[in-house]
Order: sequence, then C-alpha cells, then structure tokens
Amino acid sequence: MYTQVFIIDQHCDQPLFNDGLDTWEPIGQGGFGSVYKVKAVNMGHDVAIKLIHKGNDMDAEVKKEANYLKLLSCNFVLSIYGMYEGIPPFGQNKQMGMVMEFMKRGSVETLWKKLSGPPPFPLACRLIHEVAIGMNFLHSLGILHRDLKPQNVMLSDELHVRLADFGLCTESISFNPSNQEATDNAGTVKYMPPEAFDLNYKPSRAFDRYSFAILVWSTLSGKEPYEGISADLVEVKVPMGQRPSLDELSKINTEGMKDLLDLMQKCWKEDPEERPKFNESIGCTEKVLSKHEREINKVVYQVLDKLVSNCFFLH
Repeated sequence: MYTQVFIIDQHCDQPLFNDGLDTWEPIGQGGFGSVYKVKAVNMGHDVAIKLIHKGNDMDAEVKKEANYLKLLSCNFVLSIYGMYEGIPPFGQNKQMGMVMEFMKRGSVETLWKKLSGPPPFPLACRLIHEVAIGMNFLHSLGILHRDLKPQNVMLSDELHVRLADFGLCTESISFNPSNQEATDNAGTVKYMPPEAFDLNYKPSRAFDRYSFAILVWSTLSGKEPYEGISADLVEVKVPMGQRPSLDELSKINTEGMKDLLDLMQKCWKEDPEERPKFNESIGCTEKVLSKHEREINKVVYQVLDKLVSNCFFLH
C-alpha cells in the first residue's frame, strides 16, 4: 500500500510516491473533514493532514484550492505543503486531504482552556491584530474564510496567529451551513452573521467581518459566545439583534479595551455595509497593540512558561 503526497509549487503538481507517513493521531474534526497529526519521516517533522469527508464529492475542488493556496504567502496564514491521496492506516478506501503545518500549540480556543481563561490583554491584542492582518490578506485576494472562529485560529510556537480552514471557502464552493457543521455543532453558528440565516443569502466579505467581531469578544473573554444556548435559538435571536454580553468586558479599564469594544460593535452591526473593512480594523488594532508592545515579550514568555508547567503537571 502506498500514498501519494502532491508537492505543490508554482511549477509542478506531480505526485510524489511516499511511504514516509507514520503514526496517525486524530486531533480534531471540522465541517469538511477530520484532522490528524502525522509523522512525516521524509520531511523530518510532524504535519497535519486534513482528510476530506467521504460524500463531499469535491476532490477536484480540493486540488484546485490547494494549488492556489500554496502560492499564498502570509505570516499569519497556515502553510499548506501539498495534497495527500491514499488509504490511511485506519481506512479501507482511498481518501484525499491537505497536508499542512502542524501547530503543536493548538488554537486560540486551546489557549483559553489551558489558561483557564482569556490570555493576558497584551497577548490578546496581538492575536486580534494578527487575525485582522491575515484576514485582510485573504480578502485582498478575493478569498472568503466563512468559518472564522477561535478553533480555526492556530498558534505558532511563539504564539503568533496562523489562520486555518479557509482553503475550501472561496465562492467556487456553494455555501451551505450544513457543510460547516452548523447542524450538529453550535460553534460555527454562533460566529455567523444575521443575514447568513436567510436561505437566499450569498456570502460576502461582510460575513467574515461579523465573525471577526465575535472572535474578538471570545478572545478577550476567554469564553464561547452564548454559552449553553442551542444553535436553533441563536439562529432566531441573532437576526433579532442579540449579541454577546458586554457587561463584564466593559468593566475592564485596561488601556485600549474601549477601542477594541467599539471596533467589535462596529463589526457586528446588523447592516453588512456598515461593518468596517479589515484594512480599517487594522488601524485600530495596531494602535491598541502599540500601547502594550513593551509588555508583549514578557507576557508571551510567562504564558509559554505556564503552558509548559501545565503540560508537565498533566503528565
């Protein structure tokens, strides 16, 4: 049995026959597929392979997207190495997937859970700013994310942002909330704008701007929005104007918090046309981050130290 890993670059998309994939460990699931940590012996490091769910019938689209995305270059967007095509050790049928950077720090959501709360404000500011930069980059190329949430904001070893799960989100693939785990996971629904619940809705950049607002709220609070509320109720209440509560965040007097809360509320406005573009949001996030730049290295070191300590404690 062999696998094929398509190494994609600007000049060549020929398959590379490769038996050097070992130790498949499940690490997560998304709307389009399951993600595994895989030891890539020939590459000398671990990779993440996202296998596309059977029945999505999107092999051609996956190859097309991966070829395009491999040409992208942004510090805050997850790198895609190429394509996987083969029979995984736990399967019987050939599957296709994307071979991506493996982020051992996990996601922003992982960070909250390990810290038992939100990251320190200077780090939260940096995360928010880098998300805005990454999203501005994607939008500048005509790419919509459509699933921007803490679980899809991965973290590098130094806790810098890597946006993930945007590869199947251009207008070439029809929008269907059921494809984005909306029917069985309220997580995605809670980051969707009110207009997205209209059955005739066609996605636009304003979708991501709204999701960014909810992500900002989650990053600052260290919580999922509307905790304990069903997806069905969210679908009813959000179009009626309901948004995450600002009661706790508005009591925090940290310099720059008010600016971020103001930006957040602009980005989750009912009217999609009134939500600021990401290049406008960057002006605000950069200003807030600049007020805490002297603290950021110390804070990141403290957080990394705590993460390592927690890891040793858990083991």
